[in-house]
Amino acid sequence: MNFKPLHDRLLLKPAIAETKTKGGLIIPDTAQEKPMQGEVVAVGKGKRLEDGRLVPLDVKVGNTVIYGKWSGTEVKIGGVDHVILKEEDLFGIVG
Repeated sequence: MNFKPLHDRLLLKPAIAETKTKGGLIIPDTAQEKPMQGEVVAVGKGKRLEDGRLVPLDVKVGNTVIYGKWSGTEVKIGGVDHVILKEEDLFGIVG
């Protein structure tokens, strides 16, 4: 993959949606919940402040993060689904 996010944006690989319930029922594609957790694949250099200073991002490649259900833009890179969003759209880092 040859993609580098700009500024304070991140590239995430979303977690795979559950296809079965704990009781063993199969969930159809139309009823599956959109995942709100993903792994950071690439990060930008950081946010540029009005005075020109660059503030580095708190997240790093490999972090697992939780983000808003409708946050970001879904894209396909190399045939794999990804989400591009800003660091401010994240709720936190898991683990």
